[in-house]
Amino acid sequence: MTTINKIPLGTNGPLVSKLGLGCMRMSPVWGGPVNDENESIATIQEALDNGINFLNTGDFYGSGHNELLVGKAIKGRRDNAFISVKFGAIFYNTHWLGLDLRPMAIKNFINYSLVRLGIDTIDLYQPCRLDNSVPVEDVIGTIADLIKEGKVRYLGVSEITADQLRKAHSIHPVTALEIGYSLADRQIESDLLPTAKALGIGVVAFANTAEGLLTGEMKAPLAADSYQGHFSRFQGENLIRNLEKVELLKQLARAKGATPTQLAIAWVNAQGDHIMPLVSMSRRSRLPENMQAMDIRFTADELNTLNTHFAPGAILGGTYLQR
Repeated sequence: MTTINKIPLGTNGPLVSKLGLGCMRMSPVWGGPVNDENESIATIQEALDNGINFLNTGDFYGSGHNELLVGKAIKGRRDNAFISVKFGAIFYNTHWLGLDLRPMAIKNFINYSLVRLGIDTIDLYQPCRLDNSVPVEDVIGTIADLIKEGKVRYLGVSEITADQLRKAHSIHPVTALEIGYSLADRQIESDLLPTAKALGIGVVAFANTAEGLLTGEMKAPLAADSYQGHFSRFQGENLIRNLEKVELLKQLARAKGATPTQLAIAWVNAQGDHIMPLVSMSRRSRLPENMQAMDIRFTADELNTLNTHFAPGAILGGTYLQR
């Protein structure tokens, strides 16, 4: 049976599972139907049973639905869970309106999050992005104040630049950086990842399959109602060319007796002891496959083949992950 190892989240952070559970898709973030709530809760609880203690949510996932769901799942098991919460995004009827990072808003957001989650302290609290609407000093300073008050344990940041990361860390120690990272999205390797490592900041890497591109199950053209269709990576000739690139991943997966999804997760896992693959799932049936991916090891030749074939820029078009 696969055992999920624990790693320190950053140089001076707490011990957390090397594999994280992203809870976003348990809620109707993209305007789709709500998943079976009982199955979602059971998935979180089974993850906890198997040593996956890092649970990632956001106060805007399903307009609070996701936090309520996580709260139900961890009731009576608070000590088994490390709760990571993102804030700042404003949606209306599933439409993105922008960010609200004012100190007054942050203090409002966290109280609602604590009530929905049914806890006294959020383990990792982070703005979902940073923009120029509010000085970084005010955003990070407000979270630092919440840490002093005992409402937050550790500061996190998400989807920011290396310069922003350095500045945030100079105001208050950043424990973790949450960022999209996969074989198809490697642009952060040039500056952001080295900066995080130099500062002793852990990396929580989401979108390991690049919004489904690397699962080996995607076919062109996508269904008309597919949310991926909004992004240039999944449109027209780009999608056809990108799926051709994925064929090598499928071949290597067959040779190793694994799935392309597992190899995509395993590649992220192999990028460093300070990097945690954050995998979204809403069904217990997905847990074994994703956990087993953490046991996959690559030879030097296999890694070289993957890194060369999926060199930065090899995948055409972008997604919201690119800044």
